[in-house]
Amino acid sequence: MKLIGTKVCKKSDLGIHNNLFGGTMLSWIDEAAVAFCSEVCFTPNLVTLKLDEVIFKEPVKENNLIKIYGQVMFFGNTTITLNVEARKFNVYTHEEKLVTTTKLVFVRIDDDGSAIPIAKHVKEKYPELNRK
Repeated sequence: MKLIGTKVCKKSDLGIHNNLFGGTMLSWIDEAAVAFCSEVCFTPNLVTLKLDEVIFKEPVKENNLIKIYGQVMFFGNTTITLNVEARKFNVYTHEEKLVTTTKLVFVRIDDDGSAIPIAKHVKEKYPELNRK
């Protein structure tokens, strides 16, 4: 997996139990994932189609560093699917603890918001990932 984003959990990101608010983590994941997909697909015109189940396995506290990793799993005609992991990073030991994993699907769109195919030259870089 490739590092696609890093965030610091701030006091303003915490919920009522002094843990990172889950919706904030989802926002961080979505933002890092679409930026990565834009880079892979050579276009900023992507929207989130689907976010799979997310289970929070570890609490995130104020000042924790979160690293977000992504990996392209496959391409459809108009879609790209990623596996994403968010991990707490200990700055003292450089150990990482898995916070959550999920899968996201993005759709390439035109200026009117209609789905259009992922560029051929993009898919050619990942022949093993193309859906038949």
